[in-house]
Amino acid sequence: MSTEPKDRPQRPEWFKIRIKTNDDYKLVNHLVTSLNLHTVCQEARCPNIYECWGQGTATFMILGDTCTRHCGFCSVMKGRPGPVDPLEPEHVADAIEKLRLQYAVITSVDRDDLPDEGAGHFARVINAVRRRTPNCGIEVLIPDFNGRRELLDIVLDARPDCLAHNIETASHLYRRVRPVAVYENTLKILEQSVLYREQHAVDIRVKCSIMVGLGETMDQLLDTLKDIALTGCDILTVGQYLPPKKAALPLDRYYALEEFAHIKSEGLKMGFKHVESGPLVRSSYHAKQQVESLRTTPCA
Repeated sequence: MSTEPKDRPQRPEWFKIRIKTNDDYKLVNHLVTSLNLHTVCQEARCPNIYECWGQGTATFMILGDTCTRHCGFCSVMKGRPGPVDPLEPEHVADAIEKLRLQYAVITSVDRDDLPDEGAGHFARVINAVRRRTPNCGIEVLIPDFNGRRELLDIVLDARPDCLAHNIETASHLYRRVRPVAVYENTLKILEQSVLYREQHAVDIRVKCSIMVGLGETMDQLLDTLKDIALTGCDILTVGQYLPPKKAALPLDRYYALEEFAHIKSEGLKMGFKHVESGPLVRSSYHAKQQVESLRTTPCA
């Protein structure tokens, strides 16, 4: 039996990324560096960094640059994180104010080492941004907090405009792709966020993202999307998995444009209010437009 590694799938001709480092890109890069901030755009080696930064937008990554988990698809550093920077909320707020952002996405590494797993820090960042830039929309992309409702409520009590939590991959691949995460905890976070919205009568959108090309079949993918839809989640984003480094999980295959269109059509039939599905789609890609498209649609 051959022990040769599986051939790498051929990248389609239409799958190209245009690099544009204009003045807006350089401004974001300068502010992030000068304020000692981290962005998921850099840490996750997002293919959209030039487009998003070129438009003067960024996804800020708080709570350091070292994650306590070791998901196989991610390029963020793993290990024992350092102490939380108490000045980070004001630094993030300062960057958002100077960039004059109308919409900001804030995410984090997993911090299972902290008693509140970083929930309080999320709330402090939201509050700092609200003070400095009250008209800026805020989306938070949070970890699963190990399914602890009281920690989720700390974030939701700060009233972000959108609560995002990513399922990342099909249910049967969790042990290989996300060995520390629990599939049911992700569904619980989404379901509890929708329930919080109903109980407190607040306009908070709920969002989830998944990658394709890690070895799932279309049926397995659609079954996972059905699980997400049953939570009441509003927004779904679906994008192509691209290994960020050699040690990351291998790419199984590229999805065709027609398959992404099919996924979008099926997602809308399942009840999602907005579905963004395409090769370069990531959770925070077009985030402002996604939420704005639902402003005339009442929350459930």
